[in-house]
Amino acid sequence: MSIKTSFLIGLLLTTVAFLRPLAAHAMTEDQSILIISSYNPAAHQTSLTLSDFMDEYTRLGGKFSIEIENMNCKSFSEAPHWTSMMAAILAKYEGNQTPKLIILLGQEAWAAYLSQKDVDNRRVPVMCSLASRNTVILPTDRIQLDTWMPESADFLAGEVGHREVSAGFVYEYDIPANIRLIKHFYPETRYIAFLSDNTYGGVCMQALVRKEMRKFPELELIQLDGRSNTIYTIVDKFRNLPKNTVVLAGTWRVDKNEGYFMRNATYAMMEANPLVPAFTPATISMGYWTVGGVMPAYRDLGKDMAREAFRMETHPQDTAQHIEIIKSKTILDYKKIKELKLDAASLPYPVTIVNEPPTFYQQYTYQIWVGYIVFLALMGGLCASLFFFYRTRNLTRKLQQSGKELFEAKERAEESNRLKSAFLANMSHEIRTPLNAIVGFSNVLSEGESTKEEQKSYFDIIQSNSDLLLRLINDILDLSRLEADRVSLSIEECDVVLLCRQVLSSVAVSRSCSGNKFLFSSDFETYTLATDSQRMQQVLINLLTNAAKFTTNGTITLCLEVKEAEHQALFSITDTGCGIPKEKQKQVFERFEKLNEYAQGTGLGLSICLLTVEKWGGKIWIDPDYTDGARFLFTHPLPTNL
Repeated sequence: MSIKTSFLIGLLLTTVAFLRPLAAHAMTEDQSILIISSYNPAAHQTSLTLSDFMDEYTRLGGKFSIEIENMNCKSFSEAPHWTSMMAAILAKYEGNQTPKLIILLGQEAWAAYLSQKDVDNRRVPVMCSLASRNTVILPTDRIQLDTWMPESADFLAGEVGHREVSAGFVYEYDIPANIRLIKHFYPETRYIAFLSDNTYGGVCMQALVRKEMRKFPELELIQLDGRSNTIYTIVDKFRNLPKNTVVLAGTWRVDKNEGYFMRNATYAMMEANPLVPAFTPATISMGYWTVGGVMPAYRDLGKDMAREAFRMETHPQDTAQHIEIIKSKTILDYKKIKELKLDAASLPYPVTIVNEPPTFYQQYTYQIWVGYIVFLALMGGLCASLFFFYRTRNLTRKLQQSGKELFEAKERAEESNRLKSAFLANMSHEIRTPLNAIVGFSNVLSEGESTKEEQKSYFDIIQSNSDLLLRLINDILDLSRLEADRVSLSIEECDVVLLCRQVLSSVAVSRSCSGNKFLFSSDFETYTLATDSQRMQQVLINLLTNAAKFTTNGTITLCLEVKEAEHQALFSITDTGCGIPKEKQKQVFERFEKLNEYAQGTGLGLSICLLTVEKWGGKIWIDPDYTDGARFLFTHPLPTNL
């Protein structure tokens, strides 16, 4: 039995068990609340809303039984039939079966109810939820749905022509505020590419966008319409968006072929044109694609609906409309605004930032309070010591000795903890490159599509990186001894040309996602150098990985030169990345120094390189005259027999 099947069976059993007391109650009561859901009750949001409604309604002491009808609305292609579906549902509840309250759950059910004419249920109070105040009149079966461009109507302004809804909760989408937000961050914007899918909600939001865009004649609207596009044609259109375009992502669940695509589809759109910024008025793709937007303050409405239903039950004489408009607020994603270098503080109104990493206090609250308690305990012990000092000198001496030992133990513990933290952080930095190569080539081998020669090559690379991984761990464990000059180099003859090629290949595989091109330049096909090959690999890997970290879709070049006159070999690693300001070039070799706090790594790699190069009698520095990125150079003495 699959996980999905188990989940559905569990949900069904839970629903049956929950509704059983309500069904028993219905046998003794003729009065009921009719909930007409646009979607399948097993859907997550619908299920959560219904569950919260029933729990809260029962807790409040509601006396009406609950009847649930499902329209199971899917794509917009079914829209011409929703009016008749609603009529059939309402016909089941006429005469003695007329409910005391009708709850319309979802945009489709609301629109279908508003499309009814002259039905007996008109006198029944109606509550709506999970719907927008902006709607469109449902089309007839004579309309070409994939090209139909209806006008947006504001229900609360009376543009639809019905006033039956007496209570509810409706979302308000502020498209002009989203356009102003886009123009604030991207004043050169000329095109707004609006994404909507083949659902009624998508058509409603598209109509609202067309209506509101008339207020911005300087902008041109590009409609990425799921009614006339598949996911594949939409992705092609994303690739061909013109310059100065910003995406406004409205909805995306169903495409032209009525195929359901969720996050994987929006990932494909993002990857088709990653340079185009994207915003949303409805939280779509927040956290990985869209920067944010001005969107309704969404919340779970089940309990609010129950409280409103109970009010209508206990105060039937109150005939005033009680419709809550859920206003919009500006929400921005912390990671995206940092990635795109947007200044949220420059906005002239409040902004909610989501996905923001916790502060130091939030992350270490428990440890801080433990430390504070320990500090108070120590202070208390000190006060007690001072008190007893005046009572007996003998006890004072013992307490002083105990305090001294405790302090020394505390110092040793703090130093041990600091070294442990530095060790763990540095280890994660150093082993990433060979581990990625091992995993990457293992995945290639598991696919089984390689020739024997290719497999042999992959096995060699995996073996090489496995050995490198072990050596790196040993090197990291030797870091403290290296700094204290307690490590001796293991000098042996090594073909540094071959070593450079192997290291470059390993880093290129582990950093393939960066899109960089890795090159090796040398006048020698082979060159023997007396050196510690493990330390040489460690230095090269650190410098190449550091270059790849700050370079995207660029070129990284490892160059080997032999300076006979100066009796040294010169290595250089050149990248075309973001570069290092001259005033900060000396700082990069300091321990734990990071010029970019948001970049990965611990800031120990370059300090390890400095200690290692100086250990074998060389020097390491940054070329201050290179301005197309960064260039690191280091030297190694030539063997005495050259």
